Amino acid sequence: MTFLDLADPVINASGTFDAIAARKAFGDALLERFPFAAFVTKTVTLAPRQGNPPPRLYELPGGLLNSIGLPNKGLDGFLAHDLPQLAELPVPLIVNVMGHTHEELERLVAAVGERDEVTALELNVSCPNVKTGLTFGADPGELARLLDAVRPRTAKPLIVKLTPNTASPADVAQAAEEHGADAVSLINTLRGYAPHPHRKGEPWLGATTGGVSGPAIRAIALAQVAEVRARVRRLPIVGMGGVQCGRHADDLLRAGADLVGVGTESFRDPLAGERIRRELRARRPDRSTVPG
Repeated sequence: MTFLDLADPVINASGTFDAIAARKAFGDALLERFPFAAFVTKTVTLAPRQGNPPPRLYELPGGLLNSIGLPNKGLDGFLAHDLPQLAELPVPLIVNVMGHTHEELERLVAAVGERDEVTALELNVSCPNVKTGLTFGADPGELARLLDAVRPRTAKPLIVKLTPNTASPADVAQAAEEHGADAVSLINTLRGYAPHPHRKGEPWLGATTGGVSGPAIRAIALAQVAEVRARVRRLPIVGMGGVQCGRHADDLLRAGADLVGVGTESFRDPLAGERIRRELRARRPDRSTVPG
């Protein structure tokens, strides 16, 4: 990779592996068998968030529907309490941040980017700009203006996490490349709805809709990664969506990804990343699994 120096291409998808909770459960053994080559944090926002009202999860035949709502301690709480613990992990740290205005994201990027413990930042652009009503990651012009505002705030690598809920992910990725992004990651969850099993016309999730992840979105992830790679030939891509085994990771790499994110599978198997990495190495024995 040109922007990260990793031992292998398997990392976690933001919000799907709680390294702090896992260390409390498994102790320092987690550090000895950490399942990912880099760790991506849960989303950090400027102010603390409680998350969405319950119920927050709904199991699907081919995955998971979640409406967690990005609960976190806020920027100050993250820097004071979470970052010192995450800095003890044996892999590079990527911090995911989200804001509803350019000013919020500028403050987040500047504050997180100045910390030596942080290797890179991932911009979650799947939320609407409150000033325009347009979702940052769904509109190329909106994303371009955002990157023009935040890019000067840090010299650290910036990964833009694209939303799949747009007419042309390739257009958005091209805007990211042209306005200073060091990489893009895709896909994020797809919007979904679950009806209440006993109350006609009512939703099951407390926030009405949520994000679909897991095997059900794998084919969509492959299509969008291939589409983006066809448009942006040199920009690194982190591909994710329904990865359950080494073959699925290999499929994303062949579609054009440089790194692979594991998400929903970690809920079922906390060491899924380690297993997938091992399976991927077995499929590619004659060459490095990290594109260079």
